Amino acid sequence: MAASDSEFNPDLLLAHKLPETRYTYNERDVAIYALGIGACGQDAVDSDELKYVYHKNGQEFIQVLPTFASLLSLGSLTEGLELPGFKYDPSLLLHGQQYIEVYKPLPSKASLINKVSLAGLQDKGKAAILEIETRSYEKGSGELLCMNRTTVFLRGAGGFSNSSQPFSYKNYPSSQGLAALLYRLSGDYNPLHSDPNVAKFAGFPRPILHGLCTLGFAIKAVIKCVCKGDPSAVKTISGRFLTTVFPGETLVTEMWLQGLRVIYQTKVKERNKAVLSGYVDIRGLSSSL
Repeated sequence: MAASDSEFNPDLLLAHKLPETRYTYNERDVAIYALGIGACGQDAVDSDELKYVYHKNGQEFIQVLPTFASLLSLGSLTEGLELPGFKYDPSLLLHGQQYIEVYKPLPSKASLINKVSLAGLQDKGKAAILEIETRSYEKGSGELLCMNRTTVFLRGAGGFSNSSQPFSYKNYPSSQGLAALLYRLSGDYNPLHSDPNVAKFAGFPRPILHGLCTLGFAIKAVIKCVCKGDPSAVKTISGRFLTTVFPGETLVTEMWLQGLRVIYQTKVKERNKAVLSGYVDIRGLSSSL
């Protein structure tokens, strides 16, 4: 079924300005997120991870995992974007890829202004691929803290260009059984991750784990194993979601260094299947494990 309810106009679409959004968080939100991706899950007093949920050793603020930045772009996609002549059902959205640039360590609490823009849109006939860029600025100082580029696969949203040459636009710059239920408290309340009936309607045997939750688990492992527990060493994050993860499955992340780039792959142990791959660029660490 074509997603458009009016004649598709590429010029009108590309000229459309998406509204700014606001995002405010505090230390409680940061701690809940860290717990949602397994921080201190194996050891409640883990020396590398306690700082994400507690003022360890007299530190003034808890530290923020860099993948917390991925939460800043959630609202627009899950609630639906208003694009001229293009509509989609958020319940049929599948996360395809996430790219994050962190320009400075995120503060433990902040009020942010998100500037959102269309970064890519492709008509695949029966589906569409949508890419959204979110740049997050600290309210008051106006300082740019991070950038997210989110790629999603929208089932049933294709066919909008009505052309023999489908429309394609890109604007690129140079084991946790409760994980889904806990992670959703960080802001992604899509019932696909918690409601069996919604999951069945979407074509899955049971609810699936949030892709960004899997990404959080993986990057937390990179920080622990390569960055010596220092989240500020992370410069950029790229993750490609390969297939679904079901809550309760065990995630295993393998990684290796190429200079100052960590290449990683996350597998589901029970199925021996890769579910996520990508890289992390780091600052000034040794080039060997």
